Amino acid sequence: MEIQPSVKFDDTAVAFGYKSDKELKKANFIFTIVNHPFISELATGAVKVGMAIGLPIKGIVRSTVFEHFCGGETIEKTEKAVQHLGEFNVKTILDFSVEGADTETGFEETAQEILRTFDEAGQSKFIPFCVFKMTGMASATLLEKVQGGQQLTDSESSAFDKIKGRVDRICAKAFSTGIPVLIDAEDTWIQKPIDSLVYEMMAKYNREKAIVFNTYQLYRTDALSNLKEAFHTAATNNYFLGAKLVRGAYMEKERERAAVKGYADPIHPSKEATDDAFNKALTFCIDNKQKISVLCGSHNEYSNQYLTVLMDKHGMKPGDERVWFAQLFGMSDNISFNLARAGYNVAKYVPYGPVESVMPYLLRRASENTSVAGQSSRELALIRKELHRRKESSS
Repeated sequence: MEIQPSVKFDDTAVAFGYKSDKELKKANFIFTIVNHPFISELATGAVKVGMAIGLPIKGIVRSTVFEHFCGGETIEKTEKAVQHLGEFNVKTILDFSVEGADTETGFEETAQEILRTFDEAGQSKFIPFCVFKMTGMASATLLEKVQGGQQLTDSESSAFDKIKGRVDRICAKAFSTGIPVLIDAEDTWIQKPIDSLVYEMMAKYNREKAIVFNTYQLYRTDALSNLKEAFHTAATNNYFLGAKLVRGAYMEKERERAAVKGYADPIHPSKEATDDAFNKALTFCIDNKQKISVLCGSHNEYSNQYLTVLMDKHGMKPGDERVWFAQLFGMSDNISFNLARAGYNVAKYVPYGPVESVMPYLLRRASENTSVAGQSSRELALIRKELHRRKESSS
């Protein structure tokens, strides 16, 4: 479908206005490496080995990829990034990106950290949402067992009750502070109990507006129908639906498991089918804007432009609080900053946590940028365009 976008994403002066020459050159270095799969694989492999055997490389990682893709090692250390983005009308979603705490103590510590992000958000005009990943506070093995309908032991039932308690504490905090919470999507084989719990929280806390948001991965063949069903349930039961829309993050793992286990691939067969589903989901949310608030979590230029066109057709102002755009910190600045300059609600996902604990996140970013067709090439072309523009303007 041809659209006439109201916002264009090729103004690199706007896109990188928040970066110094030194920071832009560092970005150029990082994406140059990421843009070459062989070099990227060597570099990430070397970092994995170096961290595993205790080589003193943490400082190198911190001053390169960590500084580019993360806000800091603690909530307090993210404040500089939050303030700096805010100066350009780009808000922040603090994303505690520590993974692998697979004990009750670890789950509880993660829950406490998520609650702290609400305290930080309450003191800042630049943090409009909080976010958490269910597997940061729950055993994936237990969630899989619940989804499979298996009988739980007494200790497993107790653990599942604790999961519910943690989620309720966080959603209650979201409700009491008025700061919405985004609950990230997970693998298909553990998503159903997460959905059930999220909708229970929506029914409890979304009576006046969307406070609790579920995430829909539109590369799933059933995601659009799940979104529509969730809306009809919300409308029937008189609460608001919060919908975070993404394309998806676990494609290879999903396809491999489907092949091994012998069930139908849950992922769309092509990027075009995923794109079509994503844009239809945007249309559905805007068509039902009276009861749906939507966060468009996308690095796809067409989808972001398409959403601005939908808003315009519906007579919605750029700053309508029911619609947000979001991209990852360190990526797609041409989308984020040009949208923000045009008055749209924009937020960056800003990961934080100790360098060694955030390494899985950073390695995934490197892998995704290498594997997603054109992603790193596009980033690199824009960065180099801006470096050239600055050189020309200073000569």
